[in-house]
Amino acid sequence: MSSKHSHSFHLVEPSPWPALGAMSGFVLAIGAIMFMHQKPFGLLILCLGLLAIMTTMFFWWRDVLKEAEFQGHHTPIVQIGMRYGMILFIASEVMFFLAFFWAFFDSSLYPDGGVWPPKGVETFDPFDIPLINTLVLLLSGCTCTWAHSAVIENNRKDLVRGLGTTVFLGAIFTALQIYEYDHATFGFKDGIYSSVFYMATGFHGFHVFVGTCFLLVCYFRSRAGHFTPEHHFGFESAAWYWHFVDVVWLFLFICIYWWGG
Repeated sequence: MSSKHSHSFHLVEPSPWPALGAMSGFVLAIGAIMFMHQKPFGLLILCLGLLAIMTTMFFWWRDVLKEAEFQGHHTPIVQIGMRYGMILFIASEVMFFLAFFWAFFDSSLYPDGGVWPPKGVETFDPFDIPLINTLVLLLSGCTCTWAHSAVIENNRKDLVRGLGTTVFLGAIFTALQIYEYDHATFGFKDGIYSSVFYMATGFHGFHVFVGTCFLLVCYFRSRAGHFTPEHHFGFESAAWYWHFVDVVWLFLFICIYWWGG
């Protein structure tokens, strides 16, 4: 039989990574529950699960990169399916954050005692570090778009510059948020306001960290010459994810920091 494909689709080869990823996630969840309930070996199991997930991600994405760059499996037809997958993933993330906004508005519009924020809670000044972080993240969206335009125009120099600048700004955002948390006057368990605040902004901060890592991988790939005007979905999906993070932060800044404070 001929080894040539008679179609434009990609039939993936058997891989151990989906099963190993699922088992690693289960170990991580069990470890997290044990750690939060202060059970023996909870932290150890948590770290083992996290290490297993990171290892799975590295080798799984290495295989995907080989399929895309060196084996030529990511044809235009395959890329269309991957774009739909990324759109659905971002839609699921929208619903994820919608739950936190729902909890915030439910608590703030109908607060116990008729006062919001609750008495004794000293909120952050929205026009201090939160405003700086807003400007940093908006600027990073501009540099990400700059890099995207550069790859379409086959301008590798500006592609590398734009990605490097975006990663740098993402790191600054994370550092400023850590500084803000360190100087907060309320803790995670100090009431409904603090719980919703840390859940919403904390998960957003985690998404910024993930997006920064995503773009950092694209930065090294761009330096290795991987992206072309016709074949750059890996970077395009990272750019979509980063712009989603930007938009979520604007809602967080306006609703939780400014209006909610």
